[in-house]
Amino acid sequence: MATEQISISKPAPYLEAAGQTYLDLLTAKTGQAPTAAQMTAMSPQVAGQNVLTQQAQQQAATQAGLGSLTFDPTTGAVTGAGQGTGIAGYQPFLQQAQQYSGPGSYQQFMSPYQQDVINTTLTEYDRQRQIQQQGLPFQAINAGAFGGGREGVQRAEFDAQSLQNRAALQAQLLQQGYGQAQQAAGTAFSQQQTLAALQPTLAGTAIQQLGSAGTSNLAYQQAVLDAQRQASQFAYQEPYQRLSVLGSGITGLLAGQPQAPYSQQVTPLGAGQQASPLSQALSTAANVYGLGSIFGGK
Repeated sequence: MATEQISISKPAPYLEAAGQTYLDLLTAKTGQAPTAAQMTAMSPQVAGQNVLTQQAQQQAATQAGLGSLTFDPTTGAVTGAGQGTGIAGYQPFLQQAQQYSGPGSYQQFMSPYQQDVINTTLTEYDRQRQIQQQGLPFQAINAGAFGGGREGVQRAEFDAQSLQNRAALQAQLLQQGYGQAQQAAGTAFSQQQTLAALQPTLAGTAIQQLGSAGTSNLAYQQAVLDAQRQASQFAYQEPYQRLSVLGSGITGLLAGQPQAPYSQQVTPLGAGQQASPLSQALSTAANVYGLGSIFGGK
C-alpha cells in the first residue's frame, strides 16, 4: 500500500510545554474531591432561633396559658410545651370583675364610716327635736291652749312627725351609702373589664417587639452564614479560576502564534476501513497542541 506525506502544524515548544503543564495541573486539581469539612462549609446552612425569638415565643405561650417551652439545642426550634395554668393573661382581670357583679357586690364598697355618719346625724337630729319640743308649751300659752286638749294633740302630732322625719333621714342616709357603694362596684367592674381588654394589647405589643428584634437578629445571623458559605466556595473555586485564566492565556497565545509545519509518513486507509476512536482523538489533539504535546515530543 502506498504511503503519502502529510504536514501537521505544531505550536512553538514553550507553548506546547505550557499546554502540557496546564493539562497536568487541571487533571490533578479536578481529581481532588472536596473534603467533608469543605462540603459542610460550602453547603447551605440555616441560622438557629435566637434568645429574643425564643423569649417572644415563651411570652406568647404564657399569654395563652401554656407552660414553659422546650427548645432544640441545635436549631433553637420549639419542641414542646409544659403544662401551664390554662389561664390566659387577661383572665385574672375578668375573674376580679366577676367579684364586682351580683346583688351583694356593693357590700365590699360600703364605707366603714357610714354608720358613724348616720349615728352622728341622728344624734344631732334628736338634739334639735328636743329643743323644738321644749318650745311647745310656750306656743300653747301664746295660743291660750296650755294644759288643754289642744296642747296634747299638738304634742302628739309633733312626736309623730319628728319620728317620721327621723326615719326618713335615716333611710336617706342608708340609701345614699348604698348608692355610693353600687357606683363604686360598677366603677371597679368597668376598670377590670378595661384592664382585661388592655392586657392582650400590651402583651401582644411586647411579644411583637421581641419577635421583631429576634427576626432582625436572625436575618443578621443568616447573612453571616451565607457570607461564610460564599467565602468557602470562593476559596475552593479560586484555584480553578486561576487555571481558567492560565488556559485562556495559552489559548490566546496559540491563536496568534505561527505554527511550524512538520512532515510525517502515514499510510492511507484502504477502502472500507475506518479510523479507530483513538486515532480520531489523536488527530483532533494534534490539531490543537501537536502530536508532540501528547507523546512528549519536541
